[in-house]
Amino acid sequence: MSTAAGMNKFVATPEPPELGPGPRPGIQSESELNGKLQEFFGAETLPTQKQELVRALVLLWHDHLESAHVIAQDIDTADGAFVHAIMHRREPDYGNAKYWFRRVGKHPAFAELAKGVCSLLEQRGNRELRQLLVSNGEWDAFAFVDACERAALKATQEEPLLREIQRIETETLLDWIRLR
Repeated sequence: MSTAAGMNKFVATPEPPELGPGPRPGIQSESELNGKLQEFFGAETLPTQKQELVRALVLLWHDHLESAHVIAQDIDTADGAFVHAIMHRREPDYGNAKYWFRRVGKHPAFAELAKGVCSLLEQRGNRELRQLLVSNGEWDAFAFVDACERAALKATQEEPLLREIQRIETETLLDWIRLR
């Protein structure tokens, strides 16, 4: 099994995570995930720091925010800050999420993320959200944090779409970690 297919199986859930902390039905326990991840990493050649980033993203995907937080805060790279920012956005602590996105800077995965989000939003005919999140062809992580906050404050029709964007974000970051 390729590394990409192997990693993607960890985020293959019936629904993407809630914008908030969860939990939701269909997630795996932390111990179950750690066992499967250990088995997966034993068959792959990912460096330790990449393994920990993958572990944090997978735990975050399955609503184990605190454990993902512990891992991400110990990785002092743009990738670690990216995972840390996602965790705080879901917590929800939007100001802290923006702090961590400032530490991310212009992440190289943002270009691929922008393409995926544009494709989704064009398919769904949501030009307004596309313009907001991918202005001038560049991913705006801060606008996404704001959109998630608006959806949390008042139920919006965009919430399921924002969850799909969150899926694209996670899958894109997993691919970035794997490939670089």
